[in-house]
Amino acid sequence: MIDVTPNDWDNFSKEHLNCHLLQTGSWGQFKSSFGWTADYVIVGNCGAQILFKPLPLGLKIAYIPKGPVGEKWNDLWPEVHKICHQNGAFALKIEPDFWEPLPEKFHQQLVGFRPSLAIQPRRTVIVDLLGDERLLLDRMKQKTRYNIRLARKKNIMIKKSHDIDAFYKIILKTGERDRFGIHNKEYYQKVYQEFHSINACELFIAYFEGVPMAGLMIFSWGSRAWYFYGASNDQHRDRMPTYLLQWEAILWAKEHGCSEYDLWGIPDESEDILEKNFLSRSDGLWGVYRFKRGFGGNIKRTAGAWDYVYSPAKYKIYQLANKVRKTQMG
Repeated sequence: MIDVTPNDWDNFSKEHLNCHLLQTGSWGQFKSSFGWTADYVIVGNCGAQILFKPLPLGLKIAYIPKGPVGEKWNDLWPEVHKICHQNGAFALKIEPDFWEPLPEKFHQQLVGFRPSLAIQPRRTVIVDLLGDERLLLDRMKQKTRYNIRLARKKNIMIKKSHDIDAFYKIILKTGERDRFGIHNKEYYQKVYQEFHSINACELFIAYFEGVPMAGLMIFSWGSRAWYFYGASNDQHRDRMPTYLLQWEAILWAKEHGCSEYDLWGIPDESEDILEKNFLSRSDGLWGVYRFKRGFGGNIKRTAGAWDYVYSPAKYKIYQLANKVRKTQMG
């Protein structure tokens, strides 16, 4: 087995224009500041960045987010399994970068894997960025177009910013209001620094009379852009700052040559159920869906997650711990 250096992986991922952001070396470098380690495998035109994370009870899991990159997975697995064994992983979790259903040719390359719980959101909204600005606006819901115009009339100003402190204060407010978990400030600082330094990330903040009202962090790689982190405070929400904020992010993504924008995460329900209930529900990601649906995207569901188990006994402990944690959270 030939050792693959971080530089080798950077070159490989840059050659694969459809490589997901979570398979880039920059993502692995960022995660290394938060308890993960990264290793790499390349076999021919196929490769994977494998992230390893120590867990409680002396366990360690291997994880390939949005990968492998390339198509001949069967050629890759022997080398992947070797590295996982060397790192003491009890299991390998992969989340292929495909929409549901997973193409049949890849099902044939998942011998020994079992379907499992996903880490990344299963369902999302993808906004098509092809066409001019008028066409993008025409695809949106009428109310969303209205709110974008209203924010302008109400003197909301959108600026690119380096002010992670201001962004984090807004995130704290949002987390408290909407009751969702957030990362610490260092997490947002690190991810911004890692990707902004290579022109693959921008922080936008919406201001009213010089006071930050809302913010979002957008990322791009190849032809795709992603909205991973966003927040708004409780002041002047009637001025609709989040709508103008998303519009500016869309324009930024177009300027960076992206053809689609992933709004990253809505309730994992069918479109019929989503459309039937979005006005009456606000729990979980329902409020998020009510906002994101207005930008005229298409609802898609990922191909999910798959586990390869190296130690059945440790895997059972892992499953039990997840079950207990989910019960406690519920």
